[in-house]
Amino acid sequence: MTTAPPSPAYLFTVTETTQTHETPDGAHSPHTPRSPEYRAAVNALHGLRQDLFHDAFAYRPLPRPTVDGPLTRRLSGRMRQYAAWTPRAAVAAAGLLAMLVAWTGDDGPAALVAGLLALAPVLLTLARPVGAFWLSLLATSVSGVVAGGSGDWPWTPGSFVSHLTVLTVVAVRTRPRTAAWMWLLTATYASFAEGVFGYHFGNDSAPMLVLSAFALLAVTVWHIRRNAAQEVTAQQTETAHERSRRTLLEERTTIARELHDVVAHHMSVVAIQAEAAPYRVDNPPPELEKAFATIRENAVAALTELRRVLGVVRAEDYEAPDAPQPTLADLDALLANVREAGLTVDKVVTGAVRELPQGVELSAYRIVQEALSNTLRHAPGASARVEIGYVLGGLGLRIVNGPPPQADPGRSTHGAGHGITGMRERVSMLNGEMTAGDGDDGGYEVTVFLPVAAAEEAA
Repeated sequence: MTTAPPSPAYLFTVTETTQTHETPDGAHSPHTPRSPEYRAAVNALHGLRQDLFHDAFAYRPLPRPTVDGPLTRRLSGRMRQYAAWTPRAAVAAAGLLAMLVAWTGDDGPAALVAGLLALAPVLLTLARPVGAFWLSLLATSVSGVVAGGSGDWPWTPGSFVSHLTVLTVVAVRTRPRTAAWMWLLTATYASFAEGVFGYHFGNDSAPMLVLSAFALLAVTVWHIRRNAAQEVTAQQTETAHERSRRTLLEERTTIARELHDVVAHHMSVVAIQAEAAPYRVDNPPPELEKAFATIRENAVAALTELRRVLGVVRAEDYEAPDAPQPTLADLDALLANVREAGLTVDKVVTGAVRELPQGVELSAYRIVQEALSNTLRHAPGASARVEIGYVLGGLGLRIVNGPPPQADPGRSTHGAGHGITGMRERVSMLNGEMTAGDGDDGGYEVTVFLPVAAAEEAA
């Protein structure tokens, strides 16, 4: 470390760090960075160990293929079930073929041993594909010894068919890198066996390497085409989702425009006429002026909330304005509003009044508002009662109304249930509980409990 002389205001420090490693004699020397060729060789050896040595005999059963392809889709039910066993049947048939070839090449007990050595690696590819490759190389050596020096080397006819089948099946079940490693190890084995013992026998290494190279190349091309098809399918699915999302946004925009053209226009007309109506009557009574003022205020409030909701529907990234949302503290204004509309309503509060989370306050307000609106619409002239209970662990609500004075026995007092559905959605969002149903006196009752965690109350 070298340090420059400090100046009155600044101190500059330059530190040089050198990586060192210990040599065999205990001395330390600067660490030499690895070359790209060295790193490539290390990565290649790591890939070889990962593909062919790590858990080589792990159990990897052949998965059952789907039967919804272009050909199997046309088969009947039982034939489609049989079609699912086609890959296993093809591998078993290839193993039997290798066993028959081994039997024709030898006589006596040696033929039986050679046939089993040709069949076993092929069948093992169905459960342990990488292990089947190593077993095939071992079976090739044993078959050559059992053959007693007759025929070609290093592959006897049965081993030739068996090993070629194993290479193809394992390449199909793994990936192209594993296929390349298997071919290189096969070539290494062929070179070693030919160099040590091949001068006594005929040589069939070249046919094996050429045929296996073509087979593995075909399998690699198949892998590439399948992966490309999967990527195209994934892109098409993503494009379809994006198109559906864009269509949904366009539909939202259309709905928002229609709502604005229909609802907002009529609400504006109601507000304007309510404001102008008192001036069209000479000396209107105060009650009439107050009623028209209430109509105008409700229309303006409805327009404000309608514009807020339409803004959310119009654009996905719409940010709601920072307008204050109603809470239980605004419940008295709501009750005064419905009383002016002709509904007799009482409010009872029990428990220690405290501030609750904003979502609970807003949902409770909306539930009371919807319940009283249902009473106004479906039970005109009936009286209502709102009970609010601040209990340990949550908030309890009970909104009950009696039957209308002139109730129609065949008429429902709570409508089609769309408002009740909205209440249930709000309660479900907060993991609460809700019951709604007819009362004993012919009215209607809504009971809600909204849980509030202790941590949220403390916050």
